[in-house]
This record gives sequence, C-alpha cells and structure tokens, in this order.
Amino acid sequence: MKGYVDGMKLRLATYNVHKCVGLDRRRQPERIVSVIAALDADIVALQEVDLRLSPRPAALPRTLIEDRTELRTLPFALSAPSLGWHGQTMLVHRDLDVTAIRRIELPGLEPRGAILAEIATEAGPLRVVGVHLGLIRRYRTMQLAAIRAALSRRAEMPTAILGDYNDWSARGGAEALGSGFRLHAPGASFPAARPLASLDRVALGGGVHLRDAGSHRGAPARIASDHLPVWADVWIGTEPD
Repeated sequence: MKGYVDGMKLRLATYNVHKCVGLDRRRQPERIVSVIAALDADIVALQEVDLRLSPRPAALPRTLIEDRTELRTLPFALSAPSLGWHGQTMLVHRDLDVTAIRRIELPGLEPRGAILAEIATEAGPLRVVGVHLGLIRRYRTMQLAAIRAALSRRAEMPTAILGDYNDWSARGGAEALGSGFRLHAPGASFPAARPLASLDRVALGGGVHLRDAGSHRGAPARIASDHLPVWADVWIGTEPD
C-alpha cells in the first residue's frame, strides 16, 4: 500500500479457500492463513469461508486471520458462528478506513450473494465487490446484471469486482457488467495442483488501473485449497505515465 500525490498503489487478491480443505483432504485453516499472509495484499475477497450446513460455522477462524496478518475481517456475517455471508467475506488492511458495507442478493438456482465494501484511500474512495458466481452461464449473466444494477444506485467511484467467476471460457464472461468494466484473468487458478482454468478474475472500472497481476503458486498454495489465489496490483487515481 503506497500513496503518491496523484494516486495510490494497492494489491487486491481473491481466494476460494474451499472451506480450508486441501487437496490432501485435510482441513487446515493455518495453512490457508499462511497463503493469505504470503499474498501481502491490502484487500482480499474470500469465498467458501464457512461450512455448508446450518448454522454455517466458520471454517476459517477470525482470530487466526487477525493474529497472523495485518488484515481485519469485515462484518458481513449475519450470525455469530459464521465468518461470511453466502460463504464470502472480505479482509482489509488495518490502516484502511471502511466507510460502508453492503450485501447484494443475487438470482439463480443456488443461494448466491455478492459483498460490497467502500474504502477511503489517500487517492479517494474505492469500492470493492466480492463475488462467487453460479455454475450455469445464464445465471452468472443474471448475477452480474444484478450487481451492475446495485452499483447504479450508489455514488460513482472507482470499483473493482473480484472473486470466483466460475467461468471456463478463455475470454469474456463479464459482458453483463457493461462497457465500463475491463475483465482480467490474472492466471490459471483451478485446479490448484495443475491449474488449467482461470476461474478467479478481476473486473476493473474507471479510475482503477491494472499494473501487474498473477496467480500465487508458492507452497503451500498448491495443496491448501482446490483453487490458487490470484492477485492484482492496481493504481487508484490518475494513471501514471
């Protein structure tokens, strides 16, 4: 996280943690947290942080995250046992001021939702939306359209939409967001042991400029979950020359 006169550099990341169950079938949240720490990101969107069955207790303990990283967990959960909402939460660096959070209900056969946080930075406000889209293309399109509609009802600001897009296509997949967003696939992220598909992606709106991006393949990421995390270094504000 670096601030300059005309803008600010931030690292965004997204990680489907697969309920902390690794490819060795062991549930080891400590392993997941070590991967999150290695990302050195300012904002991280997480998917599948809770167990599936009610009351959906957290698979990833909040205290473990906050004790071993410089990130704090935003309060998206609706009940005490859970860490997230629809299995999703967002981690934000302790030095960043969060001004608003919202939950966005999404259509589809499976219960789905998106999470939204608005953050004050030295370069001005930034909105980050975390997503875990459906398995069926028609529903993914409907879900992205619902996110676009929800954003249209909020103040304009630089926006990033990141998460598990569940799209196996080599390109595209976010047309329903409109022409104001540019979709980036930082690298193959699934399956973690031998990644073939870029399921985890980042869509950037105006005022958010991609500087670098990639998938994190270092140990123990190749075994900690069925997905690799992906990261994107972005510039908020006036694009540098």
